[in-house]
Amino acid sequence: YDAMLQDHKKNNADCTIAVIEVPWEETSRFGIMNTDKDNRIVEFEEKPKNAKSNLASMGVYVFKWDVLKSYLIADEQDPDSSNDFGKNVIPAMLANGERMFAYAFSGYWKDVGTVQSLWEANMDLISANPVFELHDPHWRILSRNAAMPPHYIGENAKLTDSCVTEGCEVYGNVERSVLFNGVHIGEGAVVKDSILFPGVSVGRGAVINKAILGMNVTVGSDAVIGDSDSSEEKYLSPMCTDGISLIADDKIIGAGVHVAVGSMVEEDITE
Repeated sequence: YDAMLQDHKKNNADCTIAVIEVPWEETSRFGIMNTDKDNRIVEFEEKPKNAKSNLASMGVYVFKWDVLKSYLIADEQDPDSSNDFGKNVIPAMLANGERMFAYAFSGYWKDVGTVQSLWEANMDLISANPVFELHDPHWRILSRNAAMPPHYIGENAKLTDSCVTEGCEVYGNVERSVLFNGVHIGEGAVVKDSILFPGVSVGRGAVINKAILGMNVTVGSDAVIGDSDSSEEKYLSPMCTDGISLIADDKIIGAGVHVAVGSMVEEDITE
């Protein structure tokens, strides 16, 4: 942030927007900044179908306070405004010829606006060579702590390339997965390539394959989530790409229930 602030001052900018290069095929997901040779923003495209550049806004801004204040007041007084930076404030500033510059960022950044990108961001934590390191003593990440007991790994449990946080109890097999705090994995259960949010309980003998389970989800014994052989298509969703299955917060997947690959479950399934 300090480097971006210094760049903002050097350019005497009214607004500086952090940008990062994204794959061209994903430009339609972002606000795209088109710049001149001096990195001054000359055009802003909100989620374009045919982008002119691949510089995506990271949603990180530096403003001159008096300039920002004037635009926020004007925006609030506009009854047709969505009161959104990307939709209203930034385009208004650009249309009025304010000094707006792009600041190129080259570090790690992930927009988690899709199921796929959320899954990828978590898998980045447990790759063979992590793209960012949670244990770096020189770049500590401080957050609220749930103050739970240490995690417990059962005698017959097996963990491979996984991130397991406090309060977890693991009695089954966990491979290439991220377990948030307070997760319970029963005996004989198998969890692969998955993300389990706080409070998830996986019953004895259940199988979780390439899935994201929301907070406090309960999976019954011998249930299967991410079953490639299941013929059940009721819950299939175009949002669940690349074979990822998604279970919403607080839902119950009953004992023996099979949920097909690419499903998005937003209701209890008891049979």
